[in-house]
Amino acid sequence: MNETTANAPPVVEMRGIEKSFPGVRALQSVRFDLRAGEVHALMGENGAGKSTLMKILTGVYQPDGGEILVDGRSVALRTPQAAQALGISIIHQELFLMNHLSAAQNIFIGREPSKGLGIFVDEAKMKRDAAAIFRRMKVEIDPAGEVGHMTVARQQLVEIAKALSYDARVLVMDEPTSALNETEVEHLFAVIDDLKANGVGIVYITHKMDEVKRIADRVTVMRDGQYIDTLPAASTPMSTVIQLMVGRELADQHRATGQGTADEVLRVTGLNRGKAVRDVSFSLNKGEILGFAGLMGAGRTEVARAIFGADPIDSGEIRVHGQVQRIASPADAVENGIAYLSEDRKHFGLVTGMSVRDNVTMASWGRFMQGGFMQDAALGKVAEDYVRKLKVKTPHIHQETRLLSGGNQQKVVIAKWLLRDCDILIFDEPTRGIDVGAKAEIYRLLEELAAGGKAIIVISSELPEVLRLSHRIAVMCEGRITGELNGRTATQEDIMTLATQRANAA
Repeated sequence: MNETTANAPPVVEMRGIEKSFPGVRALQSVRFDLRAGEVHALMGENGAGKSTLMKILTGVYQPDGGEILVDGRSVALRTPQAAQALGISIIHQELFLMNHLSAAQNIFIGREPSKGLGIFVDEAKMKRDAAAIFRRMKVEIDPAGEVGHMTVARQQLVEIAKALSYDARVLVMDEPTSALNETEVEHLFAVIDDLKANGVGIVYITHKMDEVKRIADRVTVMRDGQYIDTLPAASTPMSTVIQLMVGRELADQHRATGQGTADEVLRVTGLNRGKAVRDVSFSLNKGEILGFAGLMGAGRTEVARAIFGADPIDSGEIRVHGQVQRIASPADAVENGIAYLSEDRKHFGLVTGMSVRDNVTMASWGRFMQGGFMQDAALGKVAEDYVRKLKVKTPHIHQETRLLSGGNQQKVVIAKWLLRDCDILIFDEPTRGIDVGAKAEIYRLLEELAAGGKAIIVISSELPEVLRLSHRIAVMCEGRITGELNGRTATQEDIMTLATQRANAA
């Protein structure tokens, strides 16, 4: 941020913002401002109120108190359309796309160009305009491609393109890189640099400290729904930001201890599924955490889904406790004690409109039926037990799960599978979209589960996370396992070397 920008008046200012939901006071007298041509990072643990504050700025929520000023003038942002009319757009952490529509249709939905006296949609122009945005972002996405057939990373890029199509003066990015690989992140940062140069103010919500150092001009920290401080990003140590976020010093990251037992619980041999999974073999022991590393598209998630029966395999053998098992569906996997916690927990792990109690118990409802009736008291007791054991932060077990923070939602998914008594747990991106404080809690929980005898596979795109948790690390490239590393001695360089060994994967 140059000196002119630093001294410029705020394009947006929020003063004394208040917001409450049933059982939760989400925001208490929060303030925030944004200048034209700057990236202002908004940081805090999940549940700190960051997304709620930005949803108020973009007209999704209405504040209970406080004032919003745009260019020094007090405004009422009663709808997202009212915010967009003032040049304020948001890229939500959760994707809001129509899977059956094309990328271009998603970008311009409700604003489609017309032809023929306005009667028909000009599909050709819409595709051209979408292609122009993708070129600006330096990504290769077919504007005519159906969004439902795209990876999460590409769907995220479509969401970003949709926001950019509004020519926003203020752009809110809520965890925009959570599903992007390194190349796509660099493309996004190039777009951000271009937007800054053209005077666009960007609110950047992230839990990734390196991203803050890379692109942010200022950092505002929130905790428990309250404003804590605003600091210059360049001169503030990230350790200071973390302390402000969590209100305490986090213990140093350490390497996994122990190595599991000699009791093999899972052996996969010669697993194949098209080009995504090619001749994959590995074993997993009781009490062990096996990390799966690799670049996006390496085949890690595809291996997990094949083991869990979510995708059919072409060939290969899966042994559970020494016995060959035919796992043709997730139900088969669960019957064999295998649980899969998807990277997209809100679509595949939770029913967010249901209560915490029902999400914790749903996979075990059969155990709570008596005489054709559900034993509500027993359901409540066991849900309370797991909420307490896993330290799920919720006002009560009847709270809708959608109102919990990402870290607490993840704990609910874990509780569901623990209650189902699964002894092989596959975690796919277990801390995606989760803040540093909640990450530490999830790490401790995984280590406690392993120490208690659970066999765990952790798939993660964050190399420090893989190194932090794993006893052993299997590295994949283009559908194959290219090597295995000792979790105690491996380095990020070791992992990246194996992750880019295309010759070994050929």
